[in-house]
Amino acid sequence: MIDLVEVPPAIRNLVEMTRWMGKEHLRPLGIEADRQGHPHPPDHPFYKMVAEMGIMKRRMEQETPADEKKDEGKERWGARSAVLALEEASYWDRGMAVSLPGPGLGGPPISQLGTPEQKERFLGIFRDTSKPRWGAFGMTEPGAGSDVARIATRCEKKGSEWVLNGEKSFCSNSPRADWVVVYATIDRNLGREGHRAFVIERGTAGMSTPKLEKKMGLVSYETASFSLTDCRLPAGNLLGGEAVYKGKAGFVSAMKSFDISRPAIAAMAAGIARAAYDYTRDFVKQNYTTGRPIPRYARMLDRLTTMKRKIEASALLCWKAGWMADLREPNTLMASMAKAYSAPAALEACSLGLEVLGDAGVTKDYFIEKLYRDVKAMDIVEGTGQIQRIVIARRMLDYPRAEQGG
Repeated sequence: MIDLVEVPPAIRNLVEMTRWMGKEHLRPLGIEADRQGHPHPPDHPFYKMVAEMGIMKRRMEQETPADEKKDEGKERWGARSAVLALEEASYWDRGMAVSLPGPGLGGPPISQLGTPEQKERFLGIFRDTSKPRWGAFGMTEPGAGSDVARIATRCEKKGSEWVLNGEKSFCSNSPRADWVVVYATIDRNLGREGHRAFVIERGTAGMSTPKLEKKMGLVSYETASFSLTDCRLPAGNLLGGEAVYKGKAGFVSAMKSFDISRPAIAAMAAGIARAAYDYTRDFVKQNYTTGRPIPRYARMLDRLTTMKRKIEASALLCWKAGWMADLREPNTLMASMAKAYSAPAALEACSLGLEVLGDAGVTKDYFIEKLYRDVKAMDIVEGTGQIQRIVIARRMLDYPRAEQGG
């Protein structure tokens, strides 16, 4: 966790409130969902409490000011506040952190491509404190995961409407979302130039009921797949309108979304790593220094110090990537470095915890077992570790970016 002394009071308060919420609600509810085998319903009292507290309202006002010209020149903190808050939330339970009401990964594409009217229409709903609301992001398909350029969902203009056909997979929170941002192509032969971004609202004809996936971890939020069959959308649901899609604008918007979201995802991994480290350290302290010295614990101490260094490095990489995003500086390299480093470090921290606890570590009575099942996804979501290393290599060698992807 980055030292909060230098951050604005509003963000410091957000992190402190997240810490309170994590201890009192996120971790207990995450453990409960894991044991019962399914997420908590959207009408759960906790989500209603989150809405009434106005957390999303304050975040939306911070990240999407009503008068951008008036705030021009002011320091932006949206990406860094997400890094700090999501690391803290994931320390308590990453699944519950993802399940929190808000636009989720669908927010950045709307902020980047959307017209003022679309931003107000789709993001303005999160200022409502009377009920929890969710957004979602649909990019992954059965045949297109990390390689975004291979998406096969088709979009075709018919009169004043767009018609979409295809399938989307692993779409977080889509069953409870008010809308889902979906990427489709007008022609696969056009490659990245064919990409378009749409917002599909709940209840739209042609969108199937999302099917929940059964996961080994992160049970406390919904991951689902759905299909689009002659799904008709008004022209107003094409983000930005047709005029903005010159060249690879649609594909570039997706990549920019990842530049914003990857530091936050990496910070989530850092939060899990910190939770595993604290749990393991406390277990060793209790058994190694209180009259029950176990010889192998002495050898574990060196590995614990290594994990501490890696966790601090993860947090700093995430912070720098978020800082660059807030400055509107190109941060693709740093975002991929944060993601490529933090996820394996978190897996190593959880694995060390299991090793230290021994047989007890693999039982559900100990929190480390849950962390181990939760953490593996962090190297997969938002681009696998292998993809991040490809992106890093291409930036280091200055390969042609538009044609090489990433």
